[in-house]
Amino acid sequence: MAKRVLVTGADGFIGSHLTEALVRRGYDVVAFVQYNSFSSWGWLDRCDADVRGKFEVVAGDIRDAFGVAAAVKGCDAVFHLAALIAIPFSYRSPSSYIETNVTGTLNVLHAAQQFDLDRIIHTSTSEVYGTAKYTPIDEDHPLQAQSPYSASKIAADALATSFYRSFKSPVTIVRPFNTFGPRQSARAVIPTIVTQLASGKTELSLGDLRPTRDFNFVQDTASGFIAALESDRANGEIINLGTGFEISIGDLAYLIAELMNKKISVAREDARLRPEQSEVFRLLAKNDKARDILGWSPEHAGAEGLRAGLEKTIAWFMNFENRAGYKNDMFNV
Repeated sequence: MAKRVLVTGADGFIGSHLTEALVRRGYDVVAFVQYNSFSSWGWLDRCDADVRGKFEVVAGDIRDAFGVAAAVKGCDAVFHLAALIAIPFSYRSPSSYIETNVTGTLNVLHAAQQFDLDRIIHTSTSEVYGTAKYTPIDEDHPLQAQSPYSASKIAADALATSFYRSFKSPVTIVRPFNTFGPRQSARAVIPTIVTQLASGKTELSLGDLRPTRDFNFVQDTASGFIAALESDRANGEIINLGTGFEISIGDLAYLIAELMNKKISVAREDARLRPEQSEVFRLLAKNDKARDILGWSPEHAGAEGLRAGLEKTIAWFMNFENRAGYKNDMFNV
């Protein structure tokens, strides 16, 4: 089993939780974070006390092949999470998504090939499916690029698959559905709702309330990634991580308000709407493959699991220090 693992995007939401989970599981972790002049490690600067100082940090840029190769050298496996993920920003700056999500993935794949890594766990997204043509969505569902972001991830997934088929690279593509939990960016809907309510607002500003999503609690997503690394049957596979339960954005808003003991109204803000043909209206995962190949199933499943995950998320955001950097009075692109 791989012992020394690299996590790209370790400074981000899912990456920081995954880094902590790997350390707790006994792995020697190298955390690849975005270089910046503040020497910030993102969420790893505020990681849990039991893992602090127990992982190595390397600052770099996923778009730079030399820096990626230097980070990969000496590792047994890589979890590739570094990416631009905000859909609205992909409308403004699509080329940055190609450079980061596609070229960055190529850099990881090439470095892993160069240094003969045992495993490559590549991060996909349920957005590659677009609006469901059938549900639940299995891994054979057609891919539909409904935003520049999803197009970049489809391209990255195709690169990962091509390295498996062309060079026998030990690639597994993990495809999480919508992940939520502590530390998530306010560009996502659950932090948007929670931070507005925590600041005292009773009229929420949201986008389209009709789309449905299958929400994964972040600890379940992290455990799915680790299961993909540890499975001896996952090479060459594409595997959904989802709960098999969906909820509309409108119903989600009222559920969160109920959990926070708030009475609300919801106002649609046009700036938060996707272009009509870009909106993904339904995502609902079929997770049979994850159960069969990885032995994975979400701890926070169904309506009760969603409530439990939301309660943990709300508790984290209700700590003022945790949400101090969130700007709830603006649309976070």
